[in-house]
Amino acid sequence: MDAIIRQAGDIPIIDLAAFREGRAGSKAATAQAMRGALEAIGFFAVVNHGLDDTAVDRALAATRQFFALPDAEKLRVKISAAHRGYMPMGDQHRVEAKRPNLSESFLIGSHHAPDDPDVVMGKPLHGPNQWPARPDSLRPALDAYYAEATKLGLLLVELFEAALELPERRFRDCFKRPMGFIRALHYPPAPEPRPDDLYGAAPHSDFGFLTIVTQDDAGGLQAQRRDGRWIDAPRMSGVAVVNVGDMLMRWTNDRFVSTQHRVLNPKGRDRYSLAFFFDPDFDTAVECLPTCQGPGNPPRYPRTTWGDYLIERFDANHAYRKAAAAAARAASA
Repeated sequence: MDAIIRQAGDIPIIDLAAFREGRAGSKAATAQAMRGALEAIGFFAVVNHGLDDTAVDRALAATRQFFALPDAEKLRVKISAAHRGYMPMGDQHRVEAKRPNLSESFLIGSHHAPDDPDVVMGKPLHGPNQWPARPDSLRPALDAYYAEATKLGLLLVELFEAALELPERRFRDCFKRPMGFIRALHYPPAPEPRPDDLYGAAPHSDFGFLTIVTQDDAGGLQAQRRDGRWIDAPRMSGVAVVNVGDMLMRWTNDRFVSTQHRVLNPKGRDRYSLAFFFDPDFDTAVECLPTCQGPGNPPRYPRTTWGDYLIERFDANHAYRKAAAAAARAASA
């Protein structure tokens, strides 16, 4: 059984139908296809993934309406310390980039009420979502998409366990209170002429476990091959693009590749996408997996926790986090 239905350049498109239907041999075949992709380029695309088309369309439509609002209205829900809310143009500047990204975004995560124990104890990045007064459709649309993407994320977690020949639930038990974030993104058209160092998202790798991207048909998402060439990610209807992040690369001792990718602002039109970052519980220990080390291949990284690693990366890359981190350093000096 071959789970790969076709190659989109170097990025395979993997059919999840057989695995989701429980057909004999489908789990091993699907996991094998994913393992090959993640060891080679760190990206694959999936079809028959279970994401409801209507939920995807409604989420994209609602976020388009939000981004069309006046800036002053969007800024009423500006990004909070819990990393939820609106990030205006220029608010994300990768440490290695020459200029801020030409994009704006709106983020939600799992909802934590003010009396949630993790919120009360001050656990970083835990807190309530922020919602604008309009459009009315935004909250139900993103809540529905969050539920759909979480189901797909857990399915991928199970397949990653099989791909790495780990015991069942080795990863799944780290997702009891997963840290999931939807980042809805708007990329305005590229100016003409386009500066060489201008990006909707400058070349970067993601921080975490896995990312699921659904998008409109504008294109612009590209991954970098090992030889340095940039290739387009699939963007046809019904396809979701999946990549792994730096934390999973670290967890697998560099066996799975966290690949540099970027977004180029399209010419003459806007681009909208939904990036779902699916990560384990905040306090999850991250240390080299037993199936990813051995004689001649010792662990390359010290033990850490997902939360500590994430905070370090956020503080270096988000403008609002940089300001908070600088204030904290000044207070302790």
